[in-house]
Amino acid sequence: MAQAMASMAALEGSLHLSGSNRLITVPSTRQRLASPRLGLAIRAQQAPAEAETSRRAVLGLVAAGLASGSLVQAVLAEVKPIAVGPPPPPSGGLPGTLNSDEPRDLDLPYKERFYLQPLPPTQAAQRAKESAKDILNVKEFINKKAWPYAQNDLRLKAGYLRYDLNTVIAAKPKDEKKSLKELTGKLFQDISNLDHAVKIKSAPEAEKYYAKAVSTLNDVLAKLG
Repeated sequence: MAQAMASMAALEGSLHLSGSNRLITVPSTRQRLASPRLGLAIRAQQAPAEAETSRRAVLGLVAAGLASGSLVQAVLAEVKPIAVGPPPPPSGGLPGTLNSDEPRDLDLPYKERFYLQPLPPTQAAQRAKESAKDILNVKEFINKKAWPYAQNDLRLKAGYLRYDLNTVIAAKPKDEKKSLKELTGKLFQDISNLDHAVKIKSAPEAEKYYAKAVSTLNDVLAKLG
């Protein structure tokens, strides 16, 4: 009887232990089963957040586009059109040429547009006289000590003068050609000295060589007729 009761007690203890084990294992099994569900729930909650972020980014781009479009329209509204009329009429240039108009005449060859054109001796002599007048006007810049303007005008007009005087000298008879050539050489030496005086910005030297250049220039013009 005692043995039977001991056996029953042992059986109940084993059953109790096994039951307790089952009770322990059941929650752990439920936790394992619930954890995937928890993960699924988290992922399901993350998807709307990403969609919301994308939606906000798109709305931001649209707003930026509208703002920039409005700014461009405002700028364009302030732009005032400029009336463009016909080209100005030809202004001419030195007698016998259209120097100031030739560069913009696209129908002319490049050489004729940007180079001084040769003229017959009579017209070359007339153009040389106009260049001589411009050289005389350099005195105004010397008086004002506007040295860059004086030098630029002197060199430009002296180049024209040399070109036309060579044309005139080439057409002269042999007995007149030599004396005119020597006088022309003296003229350009005086002009060179004047150019140097202007370059170093020396008013006394400029006055001195300007007077010499004017005297020689008058002698040359007298021989041109």
